[in-house]
Amino acid sequence: MMGERNVAFCFATLLLVGCGNALAQQPGGWQSAATSRYSNESATAAPLPATTQPAATATTPAANTAPAAAPATTAPIAPIVGPPPTRARVTKGSGTLPRDHGQVWREYDIRPYTARAQSSTKPEQAVVDWILRETGYEAWHSEPLGILSAGRDTLRVYHTPEMQAMVADIVDRFVNQQSESEAFSLRVATVTNPNWRSKALPLMTPIPVQSPGVQGWIMAKENVAVLLSDLTRRTDYREYNSPTQLVGNGQSIVISTMRPRGYIKGVMPTPQIWPGFQPEQGQLQEGFSLEFSPLMALDKATCDAVIKLKLHQVEKMVPVKLDIQTPVAEQQRMEVEVPQVTMANLHERFRWPTDQVLLLSMGVIGTPGPTRDNALTAALPILKTAPRADALLFIEAKGSVLPPAAPNAPVSTAGRNPAQFHGRY
Repeated sequence: MMGERNVAFCFATLLLVGCGNALAQQPGGWQSAATSRYSNESATAAPLPATTQPAATATTPAANTAPAAAPATTAPIAPIVGPPPTRARVTKGSGTLPRDHGQVWREYDIRPYTARAQSSTKPEQAVVDWILRETGYEAWHSEPLGILSAGRDTLRVYHTPEMQAMVADIVDRFVNQQSESEAFSLRVATVTNPNWRSKALPLMTPIPVQSPGVQGWIMAKENVAVLLSDLTRRTDYREYNSPTQLVGNGQSIVISTMRPRGYIKGVMPTPQIWPGFQPEQGQLQEGFSLEFSPLMALDKATCDAVIKLKLHQVEKMVPVKLDIQTPVAEQQRMEVEVPQVTMANLHERFRWPTDQVLLLSMGVIGTPGPTRDNALTAALPILKTAPRADALLFIEAKGSVLPPAAPNAPVSTAGRNPAQFHGRY
């Protein structure tokens, strides 16, 4: 009896060893899964060593007694591993800046400008922005290699001599002490009826404008005084800022009337609280935002300005009623609002003589500020519509009106070249 038990025990041991070897040879067995997880090889098991082949062959008859699908049902699912991601090849390089196109290193002293721009936390950024507008952004991100870096005291540039001449012209316009007290005035206004053009047309000279729907003119300062005198007598004329507000040469200003307007934009489920939902609040910004950045030429005969204007107006809120069913309360109704918005945008660069005034018209668009309802529209809301008006912008170089700044470092004497204009900005 003891001999029969030993024989049965040996036979069971051989059967288990054979099943383990057969499972290891299956594509997707435990050896295959481990190999594909920790290496980037395919999930196919490698052949077993030659010493293990006889044992597997000897146990084949015993393995055939078990169902063929049994090993597959107990084996874990091997993940599908694809090729590894391709990474960039990085080298230390030669350790020196390339000079394939004759690039040179220059450092510009911008303290005469930054010392008087006390109201700005980073006045050197204005210098960088104007250089990028003048030279183009792609000139610093393609061949030949270029470097543009600015601190509060020094502007560092690595580029070709031709590009250095353009940079020097921009820097000289900032540090020029003769124009440090120059200032510009802005006047933002609207006229409900655009028929003001009929009388003002002989006083204006049109200029090209690339932004759709926007018109531009230049006018003599005495003609502007005549036009403003006529406009201020109209009942539909309105101004949105103080005409005495001044912007220094090379400085930037943002005039904004943006104000938040809340509305119900959707529904949020609250299963724990009756009635099972609550309104989702939304918010829009309504009004206008004007960013103005002027820069006078070195000879003060012309001036450049970058103007960015955004105008948002909510015409009305379209109501929509929603049928809501929740586990807490059924057949609930709630009204949400869908905003109907009008927007106008202007982002362009202009150049005009300093002895004239630049006038821009955005066309008949939504008014940048709230308007008063008359008695008829207040009594009959169905007659109420979103207000429209012709938006006007007057820009004038006022001359040396700012107090002089304290003496600063000497003005840069870098080479100059005639100013060029690349693109819209």
